[in-house]
Amino acid sequence: MVSSKKKVVTKKTSPPLSIAIKKSRGNKDVVPVEAPIVSSYNDQIRPLLDTVDRLRNLNVMREGIHLPTIVVVGDQSSGKSSVLESLAGISLPRGQGICTRVPLVMRLQRSSSPEPEIWLEYSDKVVPTDEEHIAEAIRAATDVIAGSGKGVSDAPLTLHVKKAGVPDLTMVDLPGITRVPVNGQPENIYEQISGMIMEYIEPQESIILNVLSATVDFTTCESIRMSKKVDKTGQRTLAVVTKADMAPEGLLQKVTADDVSIVLGYVCVRNRIGEETYEEARMQEELLFKTHPVLSLIDEDIVGNPVLAQKLMLIQASMIARCLPNIVRKINQKLDTAVLELNKLPMVMASTGEALMALMNIIGSAKESLLRILVQGDFSEYPDDQNMHCTARLADMLSQFSDDLQAKPKDVTEFLMDEIKILDECKCVGLPNFIPRSAFFAILSQHVDEIHDKPVEFINKIWDYIEVVLSSVISKHSDNFPQIQSSIKRAGRNLISKIKEQSVNRVMEIVEMEKLTDYTCSPEYMTSWTQKTGEQESFMYDVLKNGNKPDYFSMSGFGNVKISHLRKYHAHLLIPAFDMKIRITSYWNIVLRRIVDNLALYLQLSVKSLVNCQFQKEIVAEMVDPRDGGGVEKMLEESPLVASKREKLKNSIKLLKESKDAVAAIVDQNC
Repeated sequence: MVSSKKKVVTKKTSPPLSIAIKKSRGNKDVVPVEAPIVSSYNDQIRPLLDTVDRLRNLNVMREGIHLPTIVVVGDQSSGKSSVLESLAGISLPRGQGICTRVPLVMRLQRSSSPEPEIWLEYSDKVVPTDEEHIAEAIRAATDVIAGSGKGVSDAPLTLHVKKAGVPDLTMVDLPGITRVPVNGQPENIYEQISGMIMEYIEPQESIILNVLSATVDFTTCESIRMSKKVDKTGQRTLAVVTKADMAPEGLLQKVTADDVSIVLGYVCVRNRIGEETYEEARMQEELLFKTHPVLSLIDEDIVGNPVLAQKLMLIQASMIARCLPNIVRKINQKLDTAVLELNKLPMVMASTGEALMALMNIIGSAKESLLRILVQGDFSEYPDDQNMHCTARLADMLSQFSDDLQAKPKDVTEFLMDEIKILDECKCVGLPNFIPRSAFFAILSQHVDEIHDKPVEFINKIWDYIEVVLSSVISKHSDNFPQIQSSIKRAGRNLISKIKEQSVNRVMEIVEMEKLTDYTCSPEYMTSWTQKTGEQESFMYDVLKNGNKPDYFSMSGFGNVKISHLRKYHAHLLIPAFDMKIRITSYWNIVLRRIVDNLALYLQLSVKSLVNCQFQKEIVAEMVDPRDGGGVEKMLEESPLVASKREKLKNSIKLLKESKDAVAAIVDQNC
C-alpha cells in the first residue's frame, strides 16, 4: 500500500479541474470531503446545461431535433458501467454478459440537498428508488422493457440522479458490443446492438465517449470501428481507458501515439474494485497515478475520474454552445411548419351551413385546378408529375390518333381491283365514261367502315385519362374530408361515365356522316385529283400498249404498283376504275383530317363543359341526394384521421413553443 503521506502534485490544467478530494498541505493526509466528485465550473456553463435539460424534459427530440448528448459505447466488459458508477456515485447492474440491455439515459444533476433524489422513467411510468436499490430497480425496469431474457430493446430507460457531488451531465449508456450470442440471446444480437449504437452516435450533435480497456489493442476494438464510421476525424470522440492498473505497461505509448485518431483525447481511470467505497476508490485512483512507476509518467491532465468528469462537462457545454443556434433555427422551422399544417386543416364545423360552405370551397378549388390543368395548360400545381400536364398529354394522344388514323393500311387486294369489282356491280345501261355515284359511295363506305372503331377507341381512351386526372384532383382537394371523399369521387366517376356515353354517340355520328355525302370546300381535293389524273395516260399506256409489258408502274402517292394483273380488263373499265381510285384517294385524305379536326374541337368543347358546368352540378346533386344518407351532414363529423392529425399538430406546436421559450433566455443572454 502506497503511503498516504506522499505530497500530492498539483495538476496543471486550464481551466482548473475540480477534484473530488481535498488535497493535503505539507504532510497532512489526503482526506475525502465529498463523494464521488465535486463539480465546480464557470457559472456561464450551467444555464446552457439547464436549457438542454429543459429541452430533454420537453422531449423535443421526438420532433426530430437532436440535442447534444454524450453517448457511452464500448465492447462488452470494457468497463462502461464502472465508469458511469464512478461519475454518478451509484451502483449499476453488474454481472457476466450484457448488463445493459436497453439505452440507459443517465441524467446527473448536482444538488445542494444532502438527500439524493433518484427515480426511473420508462413507458410513461415514474418509479422512485434510492441508492441502495438502484441496480435492482434498473433490472426490473429492463425486464419490463426488453423482457426477462437476455435480449435487447431500443426503448430507452431514463435514470435521474440529483445529488451532491455529481457532475451536471446527461449520458446514454448503450449495450456492450458482442459478436457471439450466448444462450438466451437472439442470433442477430450483434446486428441489433450495432444498429442501436449507430442510431445514437450518428447525429453530429452526439459526443462519443468510447470506453476502452487498457488490456486490449485499441485498433481492434469494435467500438472504435463504429465511431470511426460516423466521426472519421475523431472531432467528437473522447476515449476513457479503464483497467489501467491491470495493464500499465505500454499504456503511455497507447494514449500518446493515438493510432485511432481521438481528437478530444484520452482519460485513463481506475474504477472501484470489490467492496471499496467510492471515496476509497477515488483516493486509490489518485495515489495510483501519482506513485505507480509506469502510470505516474502519464500526464496528470489525462488521468482520473475527476478529470474525466470535468472534461465531459466542458465538452458537453462547448457542444451545446455550438449547436444551440442550429437548434433554435430547427425549432422555429418546425414550429412554423406545424402552424402552417394546422391552419391548412379544415375548421371543425358546427352547422349544415358551415358544412355546405366547406363543400362549395372543395368544389371551387377543384374546379379551379381542373380549369388550369385541363383548359389553360398551367401545370404549376403539379410541376413534377407529367401525367398531370393535361393539355400536353391530350395533344400527344390526339397527335398519335391522327397518325394511326392516317397510316396507310397494307393493301389486301391488288391495285384497282376493289374499284373494278364495285364498278362491275354498279354498271347500268348508259354511257361508259360516267362513274356511277353509287360506286363512289360504296368505296367510301367501305373505307369508313375500316376505320370506324378507331375514333371510338380514341375517345374512350381520352375520357379514361381524364377520369384519372379528375380523381387525383378530387382526392387532393377533399383530402381533409375523407368522410365525403368517396361520395365526391363517385360523383366524378358517374359524370365521366355520362360524358363518355355522350361522346361515343357523338363520335359515331361524326363517322357516320362521312358516309352520307361526298362534300368538301377544300381546294386540296381538286389539286390532288388534277395532279394524279395527269398520270392516267402513262398508266394506261403501260398497262395496255407498252410492248415491254412492265409488271409495275411508279405512281405518286402510291409508289410502285403492280399492273400485270390488269391487262385482262378492257380500257372502258380500267379508265373509270383509275379515275375512281384517284378521286377516293384525294377525298379520303380530307375525310381523315376532318374526323381528327372534329374530334379535337368536340373534345375541347366537352372538357370546358365538364369543368365549367357539369362538374359542380354533378357533385352537388350527389351530396344532397337523400338516398346517400346525407352527404353534407357527414362533414359535421370530423374523421378520426383528421382529428388525430389535428391533435398531433397541437401537441407539437405546444411542445415547440415551450422549447422556443426555453432557449429564448439563453440566446438573449449570449447575444
